[in-house]
Amino acid sequence: MTIDRTIRNVLVTGAAGFWLAGCAVGPNFVTPPAPDVSRYTPEPLASPRADALEPGVPRQQFVTGADIPARWWAAFRSRPLNDLIRISVEQNPSLQSAEAAIRIANFNALAQRGLFFPQVGVNYTPSDQQSSNMATSSPVDAPQSRYSLHTAQLNISFVPDIWGQNTRAVESLDAQAEQAQYQLEAAYVTLTANVATAAIQEASLRGQIAATERIIKIERDILGILKTQFEAGQAAQVDVLTQETALAQAEQTLPPLQKQLALQRDLLTALAGQFSAREVLQTFNLRDLALPANLPVSLPSTLVARRPDVRAAEANLHSASAQVGVAIAARLPNLTLTGNPGTSAFKPAQLFTQGTLFYTVAASATQPLFDGFTLLNKQRAAEAGLDQAEALYRQAVISAMQNVADALRSLQADARAVQAAIKAETAAKASLDIVQKQLLLGQITQVTVLNAQQAYFNAAITRVQAEATRLSDTVALFMALGGNWPAECTTPIWRECILADQSAAALKMSEAGLPSR
Repeated sequence: MTIDRTIRNVLVTGAAGFWLAGCAVGPNFVTPPAPDVSRYTPEPLASPRADALEPGVPRQQFVTGADIPARWWAAFRSRPLNDLIRISVEQNPSLQSAEAAIRIANFNALAQRGLFFPQVGVNYTPSDQQSSNMATSSPVDAPQSRYSLHTAQLNISFVPDIWGQNTRAVESLDAQAEQAQYQLEAAYVTLTANVATAAIQEASLRGQIAATERIIKIERDILGILKTQFEAGQAAQVDVLTQETALAQAEQTLPPLQKQLALQRDLLTALAGQFSAREVLQTFNLRDLALPANLPVSLPSTLVARRPDVRAAEANLHSASAQVGVAIAARLPNLTLTGNPGTSAFKPAQLFTQGTLFYTVAASATQPLFDGFTLLNKQRAAEAGLDQAEALYRQAVISAMQNVADALRSLQADARAVQAAIKAETAAKASLDIVQKQLLLGQITQVTVLNAQQAYFNAAITRVQAEATRLSDTVALFMALGGNWPAECTTPIWRECILADQSAAALKMSEAGLPSR
């Protein structure tokens, strides 16, 4: 028998064993059904409409069942925000780490697939040997024998996947690769939402700083009036000192806001994947951020099928299900086929001459009999892991529903809060204007002046915070709904796919009443 025929026989035997693997033990994974709910709140969803008679309060309305645009942040109509998110997606290390995790998972799955095929290795062993003359009957006269031996052989082994142990292992690793893909999508949604929220917070801080500076200017003007009146004998010194205290207290609130703004700039720079010494150029003000008028709200079944953290939990459940099959198969009889064809000669040049070939073909069957219940407990651990993964999946779905419900509730309350804040600021400013005129005429006390100043200061800050909160809660709704990762965006080119200005996506946003830019 030649070496080629020997190898062919081993491979044929291994292939036959491979085809025996027609069934895989353990549970077959089935995608969990969508939750049996049709909405996120107990009552029908009501849009966050403000009083129709109140001017200056932007309107929002929920569009049930509408799709979320892939570039949802464009609904805020802020070119700086669009640019900063593009930079962040291109440079943020968290996304690069998630991409590397996908490659790791894919390569691990490919490596496991290699066990479906025979494992072949080559061995070459040259040796120099000398026999002892003590083995002969006449040790004095017998010469010692010395010779060289060269051996080359193939080491072939194959384990037929009779019970589907390797099939389940590959299935588990494929699910882990799928989970890594969804974790990339989750990191992308989180990053874009964090950038948008941080930009809104910067705009809020700038608005609060501007409001504080307006108050400081007003209080300085009032202090000037009081000093003039004091010099004319029309005001008491205590009134001047009281106003100086009020001015100092207002000025005291400015440095903490400026500090928060500096820290917010550092955060935006870090989210953009840059060092703090290279601060991003984009700046944000509330007047430059439009409030999206139409808010798409996908159905619960769509949410479960789209939100990446839920899909990652589902992939983890799939992986745990396959691991049960791996543990069960480890307790069943196993077959190993081996083959060792080779050649051996005294000289390298004679290795492939006639009469130097040899081979060994063997098969071994093994069955665990007693291992201290090791394999049984591993199976039980895998089954417990499946129970854990199932509970984590249910928790992920419940948390997703809660996140959406929280965002919807917040937006419903935000419209009323903004309306009340605008009313309060308008009234407080009108009151302060009247107080300033009365102060010039000497018709009011300093206590009235202080109360009017403080009321306007509080109202101005509250109005800025209320408007920023409404914008932030809009971002939270987009994030809670899972963003929108286009199905055509494959992993290697996902950045180009998502960041590209696609006319189809722009048209879709226009039809939904959302701005494409």
